[in-house]
Amino acid sequence: MNYTDKHIIETYSGLFEGLSSLSKIELIESLSKSLKTAKTTKESKFYKSFGAFSSAKSPEAIIKDIKSSRKFSNKEIKF
Repeated sequence: MNYTDKHIIETYSGLFEGLSSLSKIELIESLSKSLKTAKTTKESKFYKSFGAFSSAKSPEAIIKDIKSSRKFSNKEIKF
């Protein structure tokens, strides 16, 4: 365990001192559940995000909207 991890744990431990015993037990249960859940990789989260955008418009209409909203300005740069 590195210094940063140790410091984070000590800081949170100080916050937990004010909790009731029941709250601490619930916190332990929550932490235990988080350890049991399957760890998903960044890659799987990335692929799960596909299809998240939904629209009633056709792809062609969306492309047309994007292209029509583009604004270009021609500025002459002098050196």
